Amino acid sequence: MSFRLFEEKHHASLYQQYRLTPADELKELILQYLDKKKGPPYELAVDLGCGTGQNTRLLSPHFQKMVGIDVSECQVEEARAVPGFTNITYSAGPAEVLPFPDDSVDLLTAASAAHWFDAKRFLKEAARVLKPRGCMALFGYADNFKLHYGSCGDRLSNIYEELKKFLLPYTSSQVAVSNSKLQDLYEAIPFPDKERIEVIPVKEEVTVKNLLGLLETYSTYQAYHRADPKAAAALLESTMTRFLGEMGVSSPEAKLEIRLEYFCVLACKPQ
Repeated sequence: MSFRLFEEKHHASLYQQYRLTPADELKELILQYLDKKKGPPYELAVDLGCGTGQNTRLLSPHFQKMVGIDVSECQVEEARAVPGFTNITYSAGPAEVLPFPDDSVDLLTAASAAHWFDAKRFLKEAARVLKPRGCMALFGYADNFKLHYGSCGDRLSNIYEELKKFLLPYTSSQVAVSNSKLQDLYEAIPFPDKERIEVIPVKEEVTVKNLLGLLETYSTYQAYHRADPKAAAALLESTMTRFLGEMGVSSPEAKLEIRLEYFCVLACKPQ
């Protein structure tokens, strides 16, 4: 089954503005794994479920050619609008049907996207298009992040937990796949050479405005917004007010620290 939940133009615009670029720790982990398992030359990497291209752009300097693919044309349009990356091309399409010859791809990645794929069909395609010793890196972050600002970090984290609890009825079953850190997908990978790293701690600094923008991109919030747009907007506004009140600041441009736990599934196709 395919999931098509991120296709509206407004949602794609939010992705471009507020989605986090994967941390350098993830990039280095992936590149070191590829160096260890395959080694150069690195001709082609493909970023699946690329959204508006944050991960695609991050990895592009390390490959002769980088391709970002997303099922949403609106997401791809946003990605194409970012200038300055001459070795990247984008196309709209599913992760389960890839427009590449057999044994042609050095690296397949998916950042906070693999839980939406049809696992059986995707893994069959991945095995087909990867070069011998080519690698997969599928990663994301758990939704249990902690917020820090002065002495009120626990209270900020509690506000976020309350928001999560409120949106729980709007959670897709596929989000649960992500929250399991891709355990079932990892077990289904047919390659014997694979590993799953459950916790990669990362710290990011974000503004309150951008944190609320990030929350607005989540599929749970978007599902609530479709059900009741006015109530959803009011929820974001009240959450913003509570954050600012706890921090003792008036500007949504005030910065706080967000601590995330990334996870990553790595696999290497046999020779």
